[in-house]
Amino acid sequence: MFITLEGPEGGGKSEGARWLGAWLVGHGYPVTLTREPGGTVLGERLRDVVLAAETPPSPLAALLLFSASRAELVQSVIRPALDAGHLVICDRYVDSTLAYQGFGDGLPLDELRAVNHLATGGLAPDVTFLLDVPAEVGLKRRADGGEWNGMDARNLAFHRRVREGFLTLAREDPPRWRVIDASITRDHVRDALIAGLPAGIGVAGNGEARPTRDG
Repeated sequence: MFITLEGPEGGGKSEGARWLGAWLVGHGYPVTLTREPGGTVLGERLRDVVLAAETPPSPLAALLLFSASRAELVQSVIRPALDAGHLVICDRYVDSTLAYQGFGDGLPLDELRAVNHLATGGLAPDVTFLLDVPAEVGLKRRADGGEWNGMDARNLAFHRRVREGFLTLAREDPPRWRVIDASITRDHVRDALIAGLPAGIGVAGNGEARPTRDG
């Protein structure tokens, strides 16, 4: 099972991914937790290059840098973990490219999808959680938390386009996406993450235990 968390800045994706991974491990599942850009030596270096820059790279350069990181991550981390029977949770994946470089920066979506397919070998998530938050709220959270980077510094109109891009992608493929209002409480987000897991994993939405791999 391949699970991704997506959404605009300040939605709590990293925290949600870590919490969900720990919760699943506590219920007897082998879990591999990773992130984009990053997750490998190459990916972490590219992450530093892109996010630490005072001036963000051009949209095309960002696309190619993120795609290089993604290709390395899929080949060296995600596919081997899936082959070993792990649940893989990834903080951002291909949909971020569509939202940021596509809806945000205006690169053609069809071309972005072609690059994504090349970088991933066609590996798509089984479930994607969209932690949705208004751009203004998310950016304030980032600033208050002291986690500001070059991507956060893009103008508000850009971040609003990114958010709308994620919502558009979710509307186009509802079986895969679970949209969560991340502007509410942490407990709300955590409950929604558990409720959005596919049948047979963890616990049911009514709180009854489901069988785990440990029985």
